Amino acid sequence: MPPGSAREEAPLLPGQAPRAGHGVDGIVDIDLSRKIHRTAPLGVPASLLAGTLYCIASMSMVLLNKVALSSFSFASPNALLFFQCALCVVATRACHAAGLITLEPLSARIVRAWLPVNLLFVAMIGTSFWALASLNVAMATVLKNLTNLFTLGGDYVLHGRTYGAPVLGCMALMAVSALCSALTDLSFNARGYAWQMANCAATAAYSLALRGTMDKIAPLTVSGRKMDEFSMVFYNNLLSLPFIALLMAASGEAGRVWSEPDLGNPAFMAVAALSGLIGFGISFTSLWFISTTTATIYSLVGSLNKVPLALIGLLAFNAPWTPRNLASILVGLAAGAVFALAKSRGPATGPGSKA
Repeated sequence: MPPGSAREEAPLLPGQAPRAGHGVDGIVDIDLSRKIHRTAPLGVPASLLAGTLYCIASMSMVLLNKVALSSFSFASPNALLFFQCALCVVATRACHAAGLITLEPLSARIVRAWLPVNLLFVAMIGTSFWALASLNVAMATVLKNLTNLFTLGGDYVLHGRTYGAPVLGCMALMAVSALCSALTDLSFNARGYAWQMANCAATAAYSLALRGTMDKIAPLTVSGRKMDEFSMVFYNNLLSLPFIALLMAASGEAGRVWSEPDLGNPAFMAVAALSGLIGFGISFTSLWFISTTTATIYSLVGSLNKVPLALIGLLAFNAPWTPRNLASILVGLAAGAVFALAKSRGPATGPGSKA
């Protein structure tokens, strides 16, 4: 699964929480942070261990989903998405029952307020799945950077926020890099590119809508505060199940999924289950990491994490590439890292910006 706040450092995946470790306004859930923030063993700094686990989890999530979608003959991606979301619901409830986390109780008023943003969540994780099925990991990763362009555009249209020359320069470099990467992509797939652009738009819309929705439901929660990350994981994945079921019915997967040969393949089932559990685990590692470091470092690590992910994806899946294509990809990924740094040092200005 997943992956939600205004940060744009990494794609959200099924089961992965919105990046809400500091909340939309940068406020940490203190009780939850204390539960997860532990002194690292063997004298290793907690921030280093947490960051390493976060990087491993986020890379593993993308790679395992790519394996599930392209290395087997399983032809029901929506069913796989349904399974991963259901697994996330079970995992969150199990952790709640064990006393590891606290979940916001189900409330009809919260469900009604959350449904619009949940539709965007389903669009986000669905298009991410469908794009990854057709694109190699490196191209999906560099194209995902274009989400920043959609988000900044939405910020300007909806809130009047503007950014300085360094941020806009990084955006231009990412756009040029994505174009050059596409022109030199030896495995160009128009359908995959279309799904990835739809995913960028859906991800940006989700992150922009999430802020207002969290403000709207804050008075409806038991504590009267904004919903924490794990409650968002629970609500998002639970409410997404009926919508994904409708997608399964519309695509005919609901009838044919039970006859899929890979359902009897232990390797496929292990990959599907592991990717779902790792997606849920990202919620823990991301919250732990951001509780031990600054938002800038968190965003920067998320951007830099795409570089080894792209290289591993090229090698692991034997994706065809040329030196020019690889150079374009690396330039785009580097621009993403510089963008995260420039955005943190050059805050937005305008009517909707915050001091």
